[in-house]
Amino acid sequence: MSVRRAVPADVPVLLELVHELAVYEREPGAVEATVPMLHTALFGDSPNAHCHVAVLDGQVVGFALWYVTFSTWKGLPGLWLEDLFVRPAARGTGLGKALLQALAGVCVDRGYARFEWWVLDWNAPAIGFYRSLGAVPQDEWTTFRVDGDALLQLSGRPSSSRRG
Repeated sequence: MSVRRAVPADVPVLLELVHELAVYEREPGAVEATVPMLHTALFGDSPNAHCHVAVLDGQVVGFALWYVTFSTWKGLPGLWLEDLFVRPAARGTGLGKALLQALAGVCVDRGYARFEWWVLDWNAPAIGFYRSLGAVPQDEWTTFRVDGDALLQLSGRPSSSRRG
């Protein structure tokens, strides 16, 4: 059992895990990402995301995909965990905690001020797990999102300028 940085050869299994996460989060049809898209995001000329994988018996069974944020109040970068997922058969092995420990280590090594993520309100097992690690919910914040047609409208750009 181990945790390591993802490598380009991991991208196909990462996409499989993303699909499994979407099913778990009750959004099975929501994934639009493709292998080439993930490859570019993680390993292209200008990567905008990073990933650690959890390996059990030589197989990638989990991942933590993250990116760098910035706190104007702290004046320092932070780490945002976009997704954490471990296949059900590998849960309880310590791999989820090991992934979070690896990312906390990235924060400490790089001098980042924060390590943040969100969790669905109904995901009681995850909430309990995160609390057991010392994570504190930020209940006073409401997440907003603009996407699709609303994003195009807000940008003031024609739909032909949308990248896909």
